[in-house]
Amino acid sequence: MRVIHGLSGTICPPACVASIGNFDGVHLGHQTLVRRLTEQGHRLGLPVALVLFEPQPREFFDQDQSPPRLMRLSEKLTRLAELPVDWVLLLRFDEKLATLAPADFVRRILAERLHVRHLIVGDDFRFGRGRSGDYELLCRLGRLHGFAVSDTESVTVGGIRVSSTRVREALGRGDMAGAATLLGRPYALRGRVVHGDQLGRRLGFPTANIELGRENIPVQGVFAVTMSGISAEPWPGVANIGIRPTVGGHRKAMLETHLFDFAGDLYGRRVEIHLHYKLRDEMRFANLEELKEQIACDAAAARSHFAAG
Repeated sequence: MRVIHGLSGTICPPACVASIGNFDGVHLGHQTLVRRLTEQGHRLGLPVALVLFEPQPREFFDQDQSPPRLMRLSEKLTRLAELPVDWVLLLRFDEKLATLAPADFVRRILAERLHVRHLIVGDDFRFGRGRSGDYELLCRLGRLHGFAVSDTESVTVGGIRVSSTRVREALGRGDMAGAATLLGRPYALRGRVVHGDQLGRRLGFPTANIELGRENIPVQGVFAVTMSGISAEPWPGVANIGIRPTVGGHRKAMLETHLFDFAGDLYGRRVEIHLHYKLRDEMRFANLEELKEQIACDAAAARSHFAAG
C-alpha cells in the first residue's frame, strides 16, 4: 500500500476506483466497502484508493466536542494495509481544504490527483465549503469528469448498523464482545513498550507500559487482555487503561499490562493489546496496599475469564 501525502508531487495512480472517509476503526462496514471497491477495481482493471483526512474534519471544526478516535492514524494505516488497498491519499485538513468549493474539491482531488473512474461513498456524504456538496451534486460532477458514483450499502450485524459511532458506544458501556462483533475482531491498541516508574514490579505485578499518545480515548478501566507481537501466540494478561489516580494521576492515559507467567524484556517492542473483557472501571484507592489487593483480584478474574473460554 502506497501513501500519498498531499496534492503536490508526482506520485499518483494512473487511474483508480476510490472512496472517501475517516475509516476510524476499520470496522466490518469499512472492510465490506473495500471488498466492493476491489470487485469494481477488478472489473475495470484498476487499483483501489482511499482518501483520508488528518486531522479528521470534525476534529478540525470542533476539537473539544469531537468523539474519541478508535485508533490513531498509524494504527489505521497499518490495518488498512492488511486489506486490498493499493493507494491512500492522505490530505491535511486545514482552512484551505475546508473552504474549497465542491466543484474544485472534485476537480483537484478526485479528477486531477487520483484520476478516479469509479467512486463509492455514502448517500449522506457531504463535501466542500460549508459541507455544501451532496451526493446528487457529486454524481453530476462525476459525470462531468468522467467517473461514476455509487453509494455504500449499510452493513448490519444482528439488526444493528455497523458504524464507528456504534463501536464507540459499545466500548463506552464496556461491551467488548459487542464491539468485537462490529469490528470483526477484538478492539485493540498498539504502541511501543516504554519504561515506567516500576510501581507494578514493586507491588509484585510487573507491567509493560504503553503511552497511548492522546488524552481522549474510547475506553478506560481494567480488562482481560492478550498481547501480540511478543510470541507465536497472543499472551494473556490483565491491563489497566487510565490516568492512574491512586499515584497522582496523568494528563494522558497510560496502558499498563501485566502478562501472566511471562519472563522477558519487552522494552522498545511494538505490541498490540487486544481487549477481550472489561473487569471494572478505573478506581482510586486509599493506599498502595489496597491497590495491590485489587490488582491480585483483577488478575485472578482475568485468569478465570480465559480459563472459561
